[in-house]
Amino acid sequence: MSEPTGHLAALAATVLQPGFVGATAPPWIRRWLGEGLGSVVLFARNVVDHAQVAELTAALRAERPDVIVAIDEEAGDVTRIESGRGSSRPGNFALGAVDDPELTEEVARDLGADLARLGVTLDYAPDADVNSNPANPVIGVRSFGADPELVARHTAAWIRGLQSGGVAACAKHFPGHGDTQIDSHHDLPLIGGGRARLDAVELAPFRAAVDAGAQAVMTGHLLVPALDPELPATLSSRILGGLLRDELGFSGVVITDAVEMRAVADRYGFAGAAVRALAAGADAICVGGERAGEEDARELRDAIVAAVISGELPEERLAEAAKRVGQLAEWTAAARAARTGADGLPADASPVGLAAARRALRVTPSNSVDALPLARAAYVVEFEPPRNIAIGAETPWGIGAPLSRLLPGTTTHRYAEPDVPADPVAGAGDRPVVLVVRDLHRHDWMRAGVRRALAARPDAVVIELGVPELVVGAVHVATHGATRAAGLAAAELLTGAR
Repeated sequence: MSEPTGHLAALAATVLQPGFVGATAPPWIRRWLGEGLGSVVLFARNVVDHAQVAELTAALRAERPDVIVAIDEEAGDVTRIESGRGSSRPGNFALGAVDDPELTEEVARDLGADLARLGVTLDYAPDADVNSNPANPVIGVRSFGADPELVARHTAAWIRGLQSGGVAACAKHFPGHGDTQIDSHHDLPLIGGGRARLDAVELAPFRAAVDAGAQAVMTGHLLVPALDPELPATLSSRILGGLLRDELGFSGVVITDAVEMRAVADRYGFAGAAVRALAAGADAICVGGERAGEEDARELRDAIVAAVISGELPEERLAEAAKRVGQLAEWTAAARAARTGADGLPADASPVGLAAARRALRVTPSNSVDALPLARAAYVVEFEPPRNIAIGAETPWGIGAPLSRLLPGTTTHRYAEPDVPADPVAGAGDRPVVLVVRDLHRHDWMRAGVRRALAARPDAVVIELGVPELVVGAVHVATHGATRAAGLAAAELLTGAR
């Protein structure tokens, strides 16, 4: 081997995208940025407010001016930059329900401009999965929908918008996480069907993403036998090289989904999965959602160096990966230099986002003139499903809070599976009743609770904040997401405040 191991360590650090704990950059992150670390990724635990994030990214850039600062911000139910209050924009599913690509592009541009103001340069979005399986436990409203052509056109629009706002887009989870009943955070999902189906469904949005100029694509920890019967996509040269690079013509950065996720880490080891991913054609290793210390980053860096020395990972492959990361860093630096948008910190709300959330509302029946608007303070019952691990536990949701601001005296009762009373609306009296659900079709206990509530109060309004696969009640309102914007738009509809 011609290069010293110190150079290899710098190359290995270049391809890592670690997270860290805290609202300021820890000393090890600052030190590593001077030793070759090319990227960092921010999570909700790193976000206090806009001013703090701007100070944090400025401090990172003081150590390395071209550092890639990534975030997992889908601007929907999955939000990091607004994790403490909920997203002020609707997510993909709501935008797909409206089906106005120009609106999708506008919302994404609005987000990109805000992220750029805060010093973020790469966003792990959009979610380009086709949610063709209603039982999917992890995608759902994160997808633009179940129609591949709709998902493709909105994926392209979202990428154009975000990148015109100054932030690199990363389409995920290649080659498609929509048709699964398993969350890859917990185990390895299998995507069935033949190649013709994959071409027609899963791959259509990623072709659109490549054509739209996406700077990055994130791999899914998925077993897709029609493409590779043995290895998950993240670790498959057939999928990352043969399909993504050669067939689809993607020339940007391939980023893994978090390498500590059990779908790959349980089978190949934490460091073993990272090495295999690089060997298969990945260029950057995302890590730090659950393993966020210096010892975790060092374990990966040292394993990559050892793999090169042993011959398991060709040095040329590592150098190629580091070169692509460097090219992305150059793109982000140029985008920052070319920004002509407003300076200063973003506003606390997005007028574009709220307008889009209003357009995404769907009422069944559409002429619910007798039930709406509510004339007085309501009795709200919110049914809380098990948490989707991709959605921060700290992120608020619901109708009760915004409705109580518009209708003072409104009360809210929230029940999870073990706690639903025999009569969930027993205390309502003659007040208007609002039942709030998320993915009602996926939860037997929730359907049972809603059924009992409707038996007692057939005039109740049902608000679905998830996928409206099951429409029940005399009046049903679908928001297509549980964001802050969606909750406010629904509360306005209930009260006639718009």
